[in-house]
Amino acid sequence: MNIPAARSELDSMVVEIELTLISIIQGVALTFLIESSRDVISFNGVEFWPYIVAGLLLIFVFWSRSVLHIITVIRWPLEFGHNFLYIACALVEALLFTRLHNPKAWFGLAAVFGAIGWLLFTYDLRLIRAREKDSAGEASDRLVGIVRRDQLLNIAVLVPGVLVFNFLCFLLVRSWPDLFLRQRWHMCLAGAQVAGFAGYLWYVLRYFKSLAPLIAQARAEWRAKSVL
Repeated sequence: MNIPAARSELDSMVVEIELTLISIIQGVALTFLIESSRDVISFNGVEFWPYIVAGLLLIFVFWSRSVLHIITVIRWPLEFGHNFLYIACALVEALLFTRLHNPKAWFGLAAVFGAIGWLLFTYDLRLIRAREKDSAGEASDRLVGIVRRDQLLNIAVLVPGVLVFNFLCFLLVRSWPDLFLRQRWHMCLAGAQVAGFAGYLWYVLRYFKSLAPLIAQARAEWRAKSVL
């Protein structure tokens, strides 16, 4: 049996499984967002429209980050814990999208989503360490180095920032409902959330642009190593 060739085949299988999983769970989340958006628009809830935009941007961010992670560090063996956390994120995301008309619940669930996302980023450091050990050449070394720096940035700054922002918004709405609900100041919080998600999506797109050449080279090195 050619073990390296079998490893290459298993790598491709795992990537396909992960891509299928992330597409399905984000498709389910989008279905919840569409249903809730129809209710909001039907009742002319203009003040809640920013939450629809925030939800759509969240799907864009989650899907694009997941795909980037899959094509940069996912190889055999299949990581069940990593995928279970994906599913947990999708569950909270779907619940979040049912609360477009309830700012307090929206920001509370968004904080929970941020906490699970932080746990996912932390857990996935083990996958990056595994890629550091089985690196096949210069391009893959550079790729893993960039991915590791981005992962640490997300763990230390970006994802905790999302968690803290949403938790503070939850506390504000809960503590001063007259100001944020009756006087509709919650729209300012939702607008800030939209801006934050849009900024993070821009960061992810720039991150992919910098990685794209290295991804192709690193994958070529992994395939070459498999046939030796």
